[in-house]
Formats: sequence, C-alpha cells, structure tokens
Amino acid sequence: MNAAVANIGVVGLAVMGSNLARNLASREGNKVAVYNRSREKTDALVVEHPEAGFAPAFSYEDFAASLSKPRTAIIMVKAGRGTDAVIDELVKVFEPGDIIVDGGNAYFPDTIRREKAVRETGINFVGAGISGGEEGALLGPSIMPGGSDESWVTLGPILKSIAAVAEGEPCVTHIGHDGAGHFVKMVHNGIEYADMQLIAEAYDLIRRGTGKTPAEIADVFAEWNKGELESYLIEITAEVLRQVDAETGKPLVDVILDQAGAKGTGAWTVQTALSLGVPVSGIAEATFARSLSSHPEQRAVAASLPGPDEAFEVADVDAFIEDVRLALFASKIIAYSQGFDEIRAGAAEYDWTIDLSAVSKIWRAGCIIRAQFLNRIADAYVDAPDLPVLATAPYFAAALTDGQAAWRRVVVAATQAGIPSPAFSSSLAYYDGLRADRLPAALVQGQRDFFGAHTYKRIDKEGTFHTLWSGDRTEIEAEDTH
Repeated sequence: MNAAVANIGVVGLAVMGSNLARNLASREGNKVAVYNRSREKTDALVVEHPEAGFAPAFSYEDFAASLSKPRTAIIMVKAGRGTDAVIDELVKVFEPGDIIVDGGNAYFPDTIRREKAVRETGINFVGAGISGGEEGALLGPSIMPGGSDESWVTLGPILKSIAAVAEGEPCVTHIGHDGAGHFVKMVHNGIEYADMQLIAEAYDLIRRGTGKTPAEIADVFAEWNKGELESYLIEITAEVLRQVDAETGKPLVDVILDQAGAKGTGAWTVQTALSLGVPVSGIAEATFARSLSSHPEQRAVAASLPGPDEAFEVADVDAFIEDVRLALFASKIIAYSQGFDEIRAGAAEYDWTIDLSAVSKIWRAGCIIRAQFLNRIADAYVDAPDLPVLATAPYFAAALTDGQAAWRRVVVAATQAGIPSPAFSSSLAYYDGLRADRLPAALVQGQRDFFGAHTYKRIDKEGTFHTLWSGDRTEIEAEDTH
C-alpha cells in the first residue's frame, strides 16, 4: 500500500478528471493521488505526466491509504449510477471526518440525497459544480461547492489553489449546504443556454437582414466584444464565424448540421423553476429551441407552411445592427435576472444561505458565461442584498431603458420577416409583464372559479370569494381551504 503522502485524490481519469488532477498537481502544496477503475488510464496519466508526481492507486484501499487525513477525494465520473457506485466504494474505506466531493454535473436532488446518506456515516459529502470544460479543469475552472462548513475548512484552500482568478480573486466560494453547489451550477448552465440562443438569434437576424457573410458578422461580434457585451461567448462566436471548412471551403457554420444537442441541465433549470413558481422564459425558450432544432422530420413536413410574402430587407444596415446589439444586451440582462431569481427562490425553498454577489463574482472567469457585466451584478447585490428583481438595479434599469425601443423594433422586424426569435421575443414579453400595472390574470382567475370553483381575491376588500356562476351569479365569501 502507498504511504499517506497525498492531500487530495481524484477518482475517474477521463479528460475532465485527468485535467483536474494535473491542475491540482501543478499547484504548490498539493500531492495528488489518482485512481481509475481501468488501470490503463491511471498508468497512461502517470507516464505521460511525470512532472505531476502523481501517487497512483490501483484499488480503493490503496487510494485511501495514500491520502492524509482528513482524506479528501474528488469524483470525476459520469453523473448517475457510476457516481453512486464510487461513493459506495469510498464510504467503505473512508472514515468519519473524511470528505467525498462529486465534481460531476449531478442533478441537485441527487446531491441532497447523497449528502444525507453519506452524512449518516460521519463522512462529509460535497456536491461541487465545476465549469469551464476541459480547458477550465486544466487551467482554472469556476467552482461552486456545497457541503458542510466543516468540509470547507479543508477543501477551501485546495479549491482556491486551482480555481480561475478574476481581478485577483479565486473563482470559488462556499455556495451553501448539501445540494446548493450543484443547484447553482445547474442555473449557470440554464443561463448559458439562454445566452447562446440569444447570440444565435442575433447572428441569424443580421445575416438574413443584411446579407453579410459569416466572416463579416464575425467582425461585428468582435467589435461588440470591446463594449458592454464583452464575454467569452461573444468572443468565441467571432472565432466560430470566421472558421472555414477545409474540405469545402465554405464557412464552417454553413456545413454544421443545424440540430443543437443538450445534456439535460437546461431542462433541469426549467423544470425546477416551474416547481418553484419562478418564470425563466428566456431559458425555457432557449431549451425548447434546441428541442425544435432536433426534430428535422417535423421541420421537413412543416416547410410547406406559409410565411411572409415579402423578402426581408433592411434599409439602414448599421442602424439595424445597432438595434440588434441593444436587443441582445437587454435580453441578456433578462436571462441573468431570471437565473438569479431562481437561485434566490431555491435558497428560500431549500434553506440555503447563498450570497448572490459572491456567485456572480466566481462566474467572472473560468466558466462559459464569464462576462464583463458580472461585476455589475455583484455590485447590485452588494448595494441591495435582498434585491427582488436584478433587472431593476440602477445600472440594468438604465440599460433596459436605453435599449427597449431597439428591442421592440428587432422583435417586430423578426416577426414580420418570419424569422424565429423565441429568446428575444419571450424576454421582451417577460419584461413587459414584469412592468405591467395590471395583468389579464384577473380573467384567468374568473375562468378558474367558473369551471373549478377555485375562488379568487378582490382588490377592494379582504377575503377569498367564489361566484355562483349558474343562475343569479351571486358572489359569496368562500372558506379558505388552502
């Protein structure tokens, strides 16, 4: 057996796990034990990276023996049964006070379940969202750990040593207990869905409306990346649009099949928001847009359906592009506002104490949605920790005021041209619903009371009421049965 020489271990040495292990090993003070179910991957990692000084293990017993106490292991395996299987094996060889970290993309209710079960053994279980993909794992990810306060004492310095750094601050913070870390990572991914869809819609509108080539639109995005839209996704969009396919000589974006994949986190974000009663319409429409793209058989049949008769032509190209930029920024604000609403609601539902300012700060580097205006979000929650709607913070309210006329013009233009813009239009509808003095929900309540006696409340007096809709339509005060 290995002597207890390592302060941190990694189980699961596929690309993400091996990159994270290399990142850990590159930081001063870390000695990393590594284990994989198939020995070949362990051997390959050790041979290919002798500079890392890994402590290889070839059984769970050997792995545990190589770790100093409190033993700390990060699991980097595919979410699901594989995670449960590794946890079961580690529980057998770990002791009370040790720490098991799940660094995969687990669904947060699973993390809550696992944390509760592992806690009964005296072992700490931490669900940690890790963002930034393979490159982030190697060079510095944004990390969102949950778990106990006790586990953070040991784990915090280790994770800070490998996290991305933004403005001198490591992009990691203790999110909250049990499933809080994976919950926040889930919402991060939901915002990512919305952000990507909005950018795609902006590209589509500019290309169809102006006739610009992908390379010319790349220049537009590169220019946008110098201003308030500066972000990783805007940056890589320019790179994608510049790419030429080596085989055909065409723009690569024209060769790629227009069917977007998804791994489930967008759907989880929407499903969870529905259960919490939080509208995340921008995220939902982005998720549904991927679903629609993935049904070519339906789209082929529906291609015969009529659309606008007139071709889409933009009279003033520069003005239209500026309108799209403003609409993109406004819609992006709504996506983030909805996402942070969901985090706030989740914290209330699951009794987590989540610092929304700290969350926005750890997303400034090392993750897919890193963007300049995350500092503005952090400032907003510092100024008003209980801010009910992020979009109403002074900076964002001013941006929405400046952009809303252009936003409306873009949605109108897209509608008249028959160009799908679900994320733009749903974000605008949410904005208008949010600021409305009165909504038609009053009629919905009347309908519900008519067919189901669901009752309603009045604006002019207290109580719950029901109308006897048959006969004389008499209104009676109803007993509160809810």
